[in-house]
Amino acid sequence: MRQLVLPFTKTVTPQRHRAYPDKLLSILSDDLNFQNGEGEHLSHRLHSFPAKFPPQLPRRFISELSQEGDIVLDPMMGSGTTILEAFLEGRQAIGFDIDPLALLLSRVKVQSFDKAELLSAGNAIMSRAHKNLRLYPDLLRSQIEQRYDDKSRQFIDYWFAPETQLELMALLAEIELIEEARIRDFFSLVFSSVIITKTGGVSLALDLAHTRPHRVKVVVSRTGKIIMGEDVPNRDDPKVKFLTKILRSPLEEFDKRFRTNLRAVIDKPLSSPAPKIYSGNAQALPLASDSVDLLVTSPPYASNAIDYMRAHKFTLVWLGHPIDALSDKRKKYIGSEGANGVALAELPHNVSQAVAGISQKSLAKGKSLQRYYSEMTLVLQEMFRVLKPGKAAIVVVGSSTLAGQDTRVQDCLADIGKNIGFDVPKIGVRLLDRDKRMMPTGTSVNKLSQIQQRMHEEYVIGFYKPT
Repeated sequence: MRQLVLPFTKTVTPQRHRAYPDKLLSILSDDLNFQNGEGEHLSHRLHSFPAKFPPQLPRRFISELSQEGDIVLDPMMGSGTTILEAFLEGRQAIGFDIDPLALLLSRVKVQSFDKAELLSAGNAIMSRAHKNLRLYPDLLRSQIEQRYDDKSRQFIDYWFAPETQLELMALLAEIELIEEARIRDFFSLVFSSVIITKTGGVSLALDLAHTRPHRVKVVVSRTGKIIMGEDVPNRDDPKVKFLTKILRSPLEEFDKRFRTNLRAVIDKPLSSPAPKIYSGNAQALPLASDSVDLLVTSPPYASNAIDYMRAHKFTLVWLGHPIDALSDKRKKYIGSEGANGVALAELPHNVSQAVAGISQKSLAKGKSLQRYYSEMTLVLQEMFRVLKPGKAAIVVVGSSTLAGQDTRVQDCLADIGKNIGFDVPKIGVRLLDRDKRMMPTGTSVNKLSQIQQRMHEEYVIGFYKPT
């Protein structure tokens, strides 16, 4: 399918074009840090998501570079920040992603709910889950055995304690009985949010913000009893504490998170057009040419510097996605490692030189970077195609270090965009508020650490499609 038939089109407004590049340049030259979090809608906080940008960033561009009713696109929507902000600003929001958790989160964010209905449903889930856990533990164990294939079950057994599995199954069984899809989505997201947190939630992972989650060595009950692993001396020592995790009850965590999320949802219908959220690939958008008024997005980091699927599969496997299927999907993500089976694009000279510099130090990393720029070439071509003349695409990217060398992603993507036909009036720079971004590094840069070399600032590239 090439073109999605959508019930909306907007004609270009020629009188706005002359001032448009100047306004774009002005915004890109302003302070783009937005680190105070003021004015953030509560539904942005429904679920942790790696490296999401602050809502004020897309809101600034949406409010100043588009009008009410305009079509705002995010072809790699992730946690749906742009989609929600466009919706709140009265625009027609369209979002695409291939990540199942991103699709779930974005759908829930933009839904309006009756809080009394959610409260009643949540209380019923908790009551029945407690009852089934108390009366039918063997049935819950049987359900786990029957619904997951061998590899998925091995994953669950490795990362979740037996008692945790029973509580999660008790919750999930009740959630799946909910007939209305949007209510079921809400509670599926609550279920996910007790697993995917920076601290690893109710799993045996110490930290789900890192590229490779670390499994805990010692598990302690809430009463202080060792229930998994061997006791270690000096348990209060900070280094020892890193190896130790107090096992949390999924039922208790679900109840807390459910009530927190209940306060965060949109609770009254908005007059804005309902957002259009689709599973789709940003390299082949099913949209008409010259149909989008503004595009605001943040593509993945190069070479899988943040591996979304490594964290997301902790929830997705419970929600019925087999581990092998998730591994196959991960290979299709933009920025994944390797280049086997990927059509490589002809890159601008400066970009090819950057890839060659990485390849001299690590052929594998060089191939991975070449794949990333090839895929992003297709993405930028699609952005250019669907964008109306005289309009802008805002692309927020982070650079990273590969083989000890700065990839300069922002400059390379700007060169690719210019080669396609975009003007690039400016690349803005913003510092990251690491405490709010679920990022896998600390606040200072240790140049001896590969993880610490990454992601302490990001870049806002303004692409303008000439008239």
